[in-house]
Amino acid sequence: MAFQSLIRTFAPHYINKVLGKMITVSNLAIQFGKRVLYKDVNIKFTAGNIYGVIGANGAGKSTLLKAISGELEPNKGTVEMAPGERLSVLDQDHFKYDAFSVMDTVLQGHQPLWNNMKEREALYAKEEMTEEDGNRAADLELKFAEMNGWEAESEAAQLLQNLGVKETEHYKMMSELSNNEKVRVMLAKALFGHPDNLLLDEPTNDLDLDTVQWLEEYLSNVEQCVLVVSHDRHFLDAVSTQTVDIDFGKVTVFSGNYSFWYESSQLALRQAQNQKLKADEKRKQLEEFIRRFSANVAKSKQTTSRKKMLEKLNVEQITPSTRKYPGIIFTMDREPGNQILEVECLKSVDTDGTVLFDNVSFNIEKGQKTVFLSHNPKAMTALFEIINGNREADAGTFKWGVTITTAYLPLDNTEFFKSDLNLVDWLSQYGTGNEVVMKGFLGRMLFKQEEVEKKVNILSGGEKMRCMIARMQLKNANCLILDTPTNHLDLESIQAFNNNLIGFKGNILFASHDHEFINTVADRIIELTPQGTIDKLMTYDDYIYDETIKAQKEKMYS
Repeated sequence: MAFQSLIRTFAPHYINKVLGKMITVSNLAIQFGKRVLYKDVNIKFTAGNIYGVIGANGAGKSTLLKAISGELEPNKGTVEMAPGERLSVLDQDHFKYDAFSVMDTVLQGHQPLWNNMKEREALYAKEEMTEEDGNRAADLELKFAEMNGWEAESEAAQLLQNLGVKETEHYKMMSELSNNEKVRVMLAKALFGHPDNLLLDEPTNDLDLDTVQWLEEYLSNVEQCVLVVSHDRHFLDAVSTQTVDIDFGKVTVFSGNYSFWYESSQLALRQAQNQKLKADEKRKQLEEFIRRFSANVAKSKQTTSRKKMLEKLNVEQITPSTRKYPGIIFTMDREPGNQILEVECLKSVDTDGTVLFDNVSFNIEKGQKTVFLSHNPKAMTALFEIINGNREADAGTFKWGVTITTAYLPLDNTEFFKSDLNLVDWLSQYGTGNEVVMKGFLGRMLFKQEEVEKKVNILSGGEKMRCMIARMQLKNANCLILDTPTNHLDLESIQAFNNNLIGFKGNILFASHDHEFINTVADRIIELTPQGTIDKLMTYDDYIYDETIKAQKEKMYS
């Protein structure tokens, strides 16, 4: 009996220690009506791994996270964690905590600690405490200390600060914050208290590049089990050790990050299309690919674990994907001359009096692909609106070269879709050609035959973006102006967009929160500040790690 008592006492702790920080999914099946998302899902998500969850729109990425968190009841199967483990989820409801302060919202990320704090407050608020109350308070104090309760507010404050929420905002009500600020608070809440298991659905949405970089560093050092859904390829590559691919109605775990999955699936697709390629040649190609990619991960933050995984990878795991990539192809009607765009002493002030940028001067050279950065995202939008003639500058001038034709993708496309036209008639407003031509452009953007008769005012955000890209392609412009072009796009559309811009022969002026997009497209960086510009001919990676530039930025934003 004594031995059995010992087992009962220590077994939960032992199991938690040995098998802790693990999510076990068994025989999971999810379907909506007759549509089966996936079935027979059997996966163990283990500690120390970050799983990047990918799949086409509608494949069920967010649904999988909801099933694991318990928000959604699966049609079949179970999801289990080790005894006593805590699961934290990035909340998508930005109004849920409007009745709480920012600090209290973050503290609720550790629910056992929050419950302890509320019960302690209620006990100490009593005018007279009974002996029973005193004993209970003593127990709560002990547990409060065990959960690092005395450091909780300072830890929460540090998280908020790292995520770009200023100290002056920490005790405001959530209802007073902008949506952008709420996103950061929700992320702090999810990370707070070092949960054993962490589910993050689009954690980089509405974060600036500096904050995304901080989050990459933070997650690369966690020991928890983490599942992440994201459309940010650089972020997935930086943090994930394994990739969870939802395809063919199945959920499959692959070793390596998104780039490994993408390149290997493209290689497998090319092999499948080459009927003459023999089996042993295929194997040699795949093995060489694995060796090459294993060598490349030496620069990764997750180097050791990911390299071991890739070395163990069986070539049979590398298969083509069913994903479809849109045909984003920009062509030019005419070659641009040598004068592209001259900007002199441009200034823009926001409606609240904030100086977005001042004394901005630059000359765009032929063929340059320039990304514009700023601590204030409104600055880039203001610049693009000014040079497109949609907004007056508060000072300064700009002049386009006589040979330049532009195609503009604005950040806000709402006005374009206040119409009951169908997709074909809507697109016909922006180019010449008959209905067949317009359907061809829409088909490139993956709109099916039956979808082109839809009214544009009922389209989703992603569908609107694909329409706007089709509209741009009709212009055959030699200068593309893109304000945050990856918004609302899935990974396949982002990849196709990115690939085409790399080879585009004209000029590109753009702003983006997508690290990979910037680093592979831009050859010039112009940062807009309230005191002028920082203007460098270099890659984005070189720019963000240059210590001299860091010091210059601090001075110009002060």
